Order: sequence, then structure tokens, then C-alpha cells
Amino acid sequence: MAPPSPGPPLSLPSPYHSLAHLLHPRHRHPPRRLLAAHALAAVAGHLSLRDPRPHTLLLVAYSRLARPFPAAAILLLLVFRSSLRLSVAPTRHTLPLAVSAASSAGRRRHLPLALSLHAVAVARNLLPSPHVANALVSLYARHALPDAARRVFDEMPSAPDVFSHNALVHAYASAGRVRAAREVFEGMPVRDAVSWGTVVAGCAKAGQPEEALGLFDRMREELFRPDDVTLAAVLSCCGQLGALDKGREVHEYVKRTRPRPNVFLCTGLVDLYAKCGCVEDAREVFEACPERNVFTWNALIVGLAIHGHGTVALEYFHRMLADGIQPDGVTFLGVLIACSHAGLVDMARRIFSEMEGVHNVPWELKHYGCMADLLGRAGLIEEAMDMVRKMPMGGDNYVWGGILAGCRMHQNVEAAEVAARHLLQLNPDDSGVYSAMAGIYADAGRWEDVAKIRKLMDERIGRRNAGCSSITTELKDCTTMLS
Repeated sequence: MAPPSPGPPLSLPSPYHSLAHLLHPRHRHPPRRLLAAHALAAVAGHLSLRDPRPHTLLLVAYSRLARPFPAAAILLLLVFRSSLRLSVAPTRHTLPLAVSAASSAGRRRHLPLALSLHAVAVARNLLPSPHVANALVSLYARHALPDAARRVFDEMPSAPDVFSHNALVHAYASAGRVRAAREVFEGMPVRDAVSWGTVVAGCAKAGQPEEALGLFDRMREELFRPDDVTLAAVLSCCGQLGALDKGREVHEYVKRTRPRPNVFLCTGLVDLYAKCGCVEDAREVFEACPERNVFTWNALIVGLAIHGHGTVALEYFHRMLADGIQPDGVTFLGVLIACSHAGLVDMARRIFSEMEGVHNVPWELKHYGCMADLLGRAGLIEEAMDMVRKMPMGGDNYVWGGILAGCRMHQNVEAAEVAARHLLQLNPDDSGVYSAMAGIYADAGRWEDVAKIRKLMDERIGRRNAGCSSITTELKDCTTMLS
């Protein structure tokens, strides 16, 4: 029996006889349309030829989707790999697309891919292209490898442009090397808004809020328009410093230039006012937010809790759950602080027990510390001690400090001695523990113990000032006394 005829070769159905008609290179196509075009091109055999055009069209199309749809970056890299297997040579236009896709992944496990793309650039002599070199600098910046980014930057055959400098500043800032980032920034022949925003955000992230605000003021003086990332970083700095006037100034700027501020700016504003104690302003901004995420809710709940508005914080927590927002560890930290300040022991117990079982949020030391503080304040010292014994990890300063504070409030000398012993094991230099125990002994009328603990504290301070170390001896003495 003769084999069946293979029939005519496959082709794209009319009117999609050309991939270029289906995927215009200047348009951003919806994911479904792009995937359909990719499938049709594969079935029609367009991607089995050494013709670079269909591969290039798909690479460009996927690159336009990579930011809103991260999976598009992976598909782009698969198309690029397929083109290499067909010996379709990468160009100064297509290789940067693959490098940018690898950059958007931004994970250490993609580092071998980044190195292989660098090797392709070297093998194909594409490094002289500014587009390729800039893409590689950005790639190493996203992976927080500033030294590798610097080598590519220094080896660029032509003078680096503002994009190259921005990528290098980002590389240093991402790695926490703010001084190096500032040096590159100050040496730039030309700066743009991205340059300023990168160095401002870098200083803010590195815990240098004063420097970040100073740079922001310079940026505004030179009439550069800050983007949302820069404004969010500045608001965070204002909150850290308690710079309420500066924060209000930034808020007015946001009102003038952002009719619908994004969720990051809204969160920054809520956080600013909450940290500065302006809870009504924080609530007003929160209610006006067009979009909220878990960080927005956390900023308000924690701010309300730490400023003594425990009941209101709990109301927002229940609203958060009703809106379908999944709480995280920070949410529960704020809620437990709210319960502690409001004296709501039963509610705190229930919320703490539901963290893992209902909300799938693991208990951390900070949550145990809040519970220890709450139970200590309520005089439930034995319950707090029992909780600490059942903890999967050892107690820290906050846990034992909360118990010690409760013992002092309720004159529980025995539990106080246990808590003090653990605190001195964690930090033998903490003179506050000695003072607390002296007060507890004094309240109990144990004046000999008061004299002993004060003598130990005086010796501790005296020997420390003399530059001598006696941690082991004193810890042994204190442990013996408090046992």
C-alpha cells in the first residue's frame, strides 16, 4: 500500500500569510494575539528557517510585553535560544532584547544566562555597539554586580552616554555602595531625571535619608521632574526623619501633578502621616487612595497602633479582611500592638492563634515579643512564661524584655529573675536590666539584693570605662545571684 501523499506545505491562513502583517513591530499586542501568532509561525515552519525576520518580529513583540507580563521575558529568551540553534546570528538590535529580558528576571539563578549572553556579545563582536554595552551594564546592575557593570562601562569604545551612566549608578546603588554611586553621579557630564531619581532612591534605601532629601532639593532646583519612584523614596525619608513639613510639601506637589497617584505614592503618604502621628491625615489619604495593597493597609494599621489608637486599628484590620486583602506578618504585628495598647487580651489570643492556622502567616519573634508584652502588662506572667517555653526558637530581648516589664508592674520577683538572667545572657552590657532588677527588689523590700545588684552595675560600668572586659565573670556573678 502506497504511503499517503504529504499534501501541500503548511502556510499561515489568509489573511495571515505573513507574520509581519500579524505582528506590527511598532505596536504592543495583547498576550493572546502574540501567543497565537507565535503558534501559527511555528506550525507554518517560519521559525525553522534561518531567516532572521520572523525571530526578530517575535523578539520585539515579546520585549514590548516583558514589563507588564514577566512571563513574556521567558518566552523571548526561548525564541532567542531557538534562533541561535538555527545559526541565526544575533545583531546589535536583537541581542539587547535578550539581555534586557534576562535583566528583567533579576534573580541570581539567571546569572549563568547573563554570563552566556555576555559571551555571545564577545564572540559576535557586538560589544562595540552602545546598545549592547548599555544592556549588559543594566543587566549586571539588576543582578547587583557593580564591578562587572563597571568593567563593561570602562571598556565601551565610545564615550558613555547618560543611559550608560544611569545604569552604572543603579548598579552601585543596588549593591548598597552609595558612595561609589554618588561619585559616578557627580562626575556625569549630563544628567536627566532618571539619574537624580536613581541616586535619591539609592540613598534612601541605604539608610541615608538626609542625603536623599538634600539631593531631592538639588533636583528640584535644577528643574527636573521627579518620577513616582523618587517621590515614594522621598516620602519614606520624611517619615523616617519626622520631617512633616517637607512631607506636606511633597504631598502638595503630588496633588498638583498626580490626579490619580499610584499605590506606591499613596502608601508613602499614609506611612508619612502615620509615622508623624497625624493619624487623621493618614486616614484621609487612605480613604482617598484609588488603589490599596497590603502595604497601604499596614502603614495605616501600624501607625494607628503605635500612636495609641488600638480600637481604630482593629476596625481597619477587620475592613482589610472583609476587602479580601491577605494580611502578612507586619499586619499582625500592628494588630497585636493595637491589642496590647487597648488591653484586649482575649482578642490578641484569638488573633495570634489564627495567624498560622487561618491566615497561613508564620509566627516570628516580633509577634512573640508583642504577646509577651501584652500578657506581661495584663499580669499573666505564668502564661507568658509558658508561651516562651513552647516557642520553636529562643527568646530575644523583646520577648524577655516584655516579661521583665510585666514583672516589674506586677511585682513578680521570681519570674523577673528568670527574665533578667536570659537578658544578661543575650546582652551582658545592658545596664537597664540591672536597674530594672534593682527597682523590683526595692519594691519587694529586698534591700540586700538591691545593694548587690547596684554594686554589680557600678562595677560593670567602672570596668567598662577602664577598657577591661569582664563579661564572663560578671555574667557568672549575675547568673548566680538571679538563679
